[in-house]
Amino acid sequence: MKPVQLIWHNGRLKPWQDATVHVGAHALHYGSSVFEGIRVYATPQGAQYFRLADHTERLLLSAKVYDFDIPYSADAINRACEDVVAANGLACAYVRPIAYRAGFTFSLAPSRDVPIELAIIAIEWGSMHGAQALEQGVDVCVSSWNRAAPNTYPTGVKAGGNYLSSQLIAQEAVRAGFAEGIALAPGGLLSEGAGENLFIVRGGRILTPPCGSSILAGITRDSVLTLARDLGIEVVEQILPRELLYFADEVFMTGTAAEVTPVRSVDRKPVGNGKPGAVTRALQQAFFGLFDGTTADTRGWLTPVPAAPHARAGRTDLAMEAA
Repeated sequence: MKPVQLIWHNGRLKPWQDATVHVGAHALHYGSSVFEGIRVYATPQGAQYFRLADHTERLLLSAKVYDFDIPYSADAINRACEDVVAANGLACAYVRPIAYRAGFTFSLAPSRDVPIELAIIAIEWGSMHGAQALEQGVDVCVSSWNRAAPNTYPTGVKAGGNYLSSQLIAQEAVRAGFAEGIALAPGGLLSEGAGENLFIVRGGRILTPPCGSSILAGITRDSVLTLARDLGIEVVEQILPRELLYFADEVFMTGTAAEVTPVRSVDRKPVGNGKPGAVTRALQQAFFGLFDGTTADTRGWLTPVPAAPHARAGRTDLAMEAA
């Protein structure tokens, strides 16, 4: 990944190297951060965010769970996301807003006077597993690491600390020669990938673990479920045993970074005929069609990125209004 020129940090566009955090920051010691991953796509109408408002809403809901008082409104965050893309002249981007406890304290119950900061990074980044993975599929394994049990930490919140689990799952898989790992939920039922939601196609139906299976209910997941219903494909959200991975006609995974990635094998067992199947291909076409104009955006999921930041000409310290 290559750095860009500017990062939005605490209300200003700053040079990449100047957007820093102190080593005493609470977030560094205890993982007290919440974040989002959002895509900007190059479309016939120019650069457009995909479901920007929904991502910002989830950021604020995640912050609510951990008692973060983010000092910016949803509208201000959306505008800042637009600005950091425009300021860096990006036609397509992966965008990472992150809110974190920046003050110094070793308390596990920090007071509200410990400041919350907000930064937004926008970079050029293709699909998580590469363009070839979208076409040919990836090889995955079932991880030895499980997702967290209910009422331990909230897996439905996109918090930095949660991704220590994801690192264990991904690192184990990569060391064993796989692209990704699939975690089981407590009790040995299917959950999700290290950074993706999981889908199984069997008998023409799409099966996917429900929110109660220790998953993050992804926005791309919701988009794909919606598009599947538009195509007349039956969708079932239910608890699923591991062996369904080996019985599947097709398996695919979704996420902002992964987009819609086919799975060609699980634990070195081929999925179906070892190639992406018809349902996966139809959903890829419908999903990416939103960005090339072949799928109508009937739900207002796309938001144009302004050609220039919402700042007066010549300014690089774009101040944002607080909530």
